[in-house]
Amino acid sequence: MDDNQNRNSNNNNKNKKNMNGLLILVAWAVGLTVIINYLSAYSRQAAATASTHEIMYSEFKDLVREGKVESVLLKDGMLEITTVDGYVYTDKDGQEYDENFTLFTMQMGAYDQGLLDMLDEYGVKQYTNPYVPEMSPVLEFMVAYILPMVILIGVFMLFMNMMAKRGGGIGGIGSVGKSNAKVYMEKSTGVSFADVAGQDEAKESLEEIIDFLHNPGKYTAIGAKLPKGALLVGSPGTGKTLLAKAVAGEAGVPFFSISGSGFVEMFVGVGASRVRDLFQEAAKVAPCIIFIDEIDAIGKTRDSRYGGGNDEREQTLNQLLAEMDGFDPSKGIIVLAATNRPEVLDKALLRPGRFDRRITVDRPNLAGRLATLQVHTRKIRMAEDVNLEKIAQATAGCVGADLANTVNEAALRAVRHGRHAVNQEDLLSSFEVVIAGAEKKGTVITEQEKRIIAYHEVGHALTAAKQKNAQPVTKITIVPHTEGALGYTLHLPEEEKFLMSREDILTEIRTLLAGRCAEELVFDTQTSGAANDIERATELARNLVARFGMSEKFGMMALGSVQSRYLDGGYSMNCAQETFAAADREVVELLQRCHDEALELLRENRELLDAIASYLFEKETITGAQMMAILDGRDPDKEEYYGVPAPQDSTIEAPAKHISMVSQTIPMPAGPEPAADGASGDGAEEDKQKPDNEQDEKQE
Repeated sequence: MDDNQNRNSNNNNKNKKNMNGLLILVAWAVGLTVIINYLSAYSRQAAATASTHEIMYSEFKDLVREGKVESVLLKDGMLEITTVDGYVYTDKDGQEYDENFTLFTMQMGAYDQGLLDMLDEYGVKQYTNPYVPEMSPVLEFMVAYILPMVILIGVFMLFMNMMAKRGGGIGGIGSVGKSNAKVYMEKSTGVSFADVAGQDEAKESLEEIIDFLHNPGKYTAIGAKLPKGALLVGSPGTGKTLLAKAVAGEAGVPFFSISGSGFVEMFVGVGASRVRDLFQEAAKVAPCIIFIDEIDAIGKTRDSRYGGGNDEREQTLNQLLAEMDGFDPSKGIIVLAATNRPEVLDKALLRPGRFDRRITVDRPNLAGRLATLQVHTRKIRMAEDVNLEKIAQATAGCVGADLANTVNEAALRAVRHGRHAVNQEDLLSSFEVVIAGAEKKGTVITEQEKRIIAYHEVGHALTAAKQKNAQPVTKITIVPHTEGALGYTLHLPEEEKFLMSREDILTEIRTLLAGRCAEELVFDTQTSGAANDIERATELARNLVARFGMSEKFGMMALGSVQSRYLDGGYSMNCAQETFAAADREVVELLQRCHDEALELLRENRELLDAIASYLFEKETITGAQMMAILDGRDPDKEEYYGVPAPQDSTIEAPAKHISMVSQTIPMPAGPEPAADGASGDGAEEDKQKPDNEQDEKQE
């Protein structure tokens, strides 16, 4: 009985909205029709005034007697006078009216019975209007008012329907404030919790909410209430929207999905109206879930610090707050929202009772990355040498979107190389493509620049290898990449670390500045290639001084605060100008000290620096294991890279390397080329390395 009453009430409200919309259109049409008729009459009167001039009846008779009148038109009690060619009438004020103006006067009627006789006497032509039957007043009213109103209403409705089809947000009659949320039923999204990995804590919270919807009795039995809302917070690419789609697939209840920007249109008040309509529609099909993606588009704080002050957005936010505070939790309406800017959200939106839970969707740890890789490789044909644990270890700091992109790029690479399965090398190479871009093999670099780049990258790697707190080097390359790097040194951690000590930060700064130190030590120059290293080192040093409380001068005083934790991680300084300047001086001193220490470390290991740089100059890309082999005095060509054999030099090798040494005597061939047969592999290798050694000695 209550449901029937609710449906009847909703139908009555809908009919009332449509009737109000129709009345509004009729009112607009009536107003526009009256305005159009008035403007039409006014324009006709203005045109007549601009081209006619009235004269006195006595003046008309004088003009007839003087022979100045050519013809007279008798029209509805008015006499329209056409003068002879060349005559210009001048009134008493001296104003002249030539043949472009029509003179007229009113007919005297019964007071001048001899008018026609006088016109005949002076040879004036006489005309009368043809008879036109008078139009019915009713028909004249319909043509003048009813027909324009019908046409205007039809044009309005056609325009609204066109806007509705194009997604303009106007819809039809009374649908300006309709919500445009997408509705998913049960598993129509095609995503479930089995497709989400690496976010166990977030899944646990959402699974409890879904279980509450499915089995409310076991929760209400002890007095528990359904949470009204849950806010998903995390960095871009961590899977917030994917979790929401998984909720839609698991819930088995209607799922309304809309973006925060979908509430705001060009019309003031539309956003608030759409919020009302969304919750009204949700109440009809409760229990259900409402998902608002990028809620910071409408949920920004209502002050001017983060761009607040917009009346339309504030109205939308106020309506959202009222709806979340007012709906009955027993109906089973849950609001999910996602954002990566929680610091800009209004405090009233975050309080318990509106969003009862704040679920952090963070970057996955090692186990989470492994589980995520397993999910994304379920439909990928994998080779036997694939070790996802090694890939998970190599991709420290990556989010789910990065891992999905890595797997897809690996599959594409396998197809490009003509393979039917993805191997370990494909996955590792694709990871490097994701973080550094593809190799720019066609870039032409001079030999001197190539040597500087080699020493620069080896400076990073060698400094990291000689410090106990540094992350191990995985790969060194001097091949330019599309992301703008002429070369890079890849450091990958051996284990998960969530804290950084002061020595860890100083070690990282020394490693970053070691590239510039190598340039200064070997070539006595400074290049622009260290720009990104200096920027990152400065950021670390500033964080050490201003945020982490590790400065000897400022102690545990926080000089800045984080602004966008889940985006760029930037922060602003909250201190006096004098303190800010002193902090800058402290940063400069810290960077200079780390630079001097890195330079001294490279000077002490100059022979190793030259050896590794020479090997890198020849191979262009080496692994961290190959570098460590050089440090330990072993053969670097026998080392592997995460289970993949080290890439061999793609250049044409010397012919002597392919000669097999046998015990039998080989006769010398006839001709002037006997020297090639007597060369040995070792001798060829020595000759091949000799130019590089000579150049290194010249530089020293």
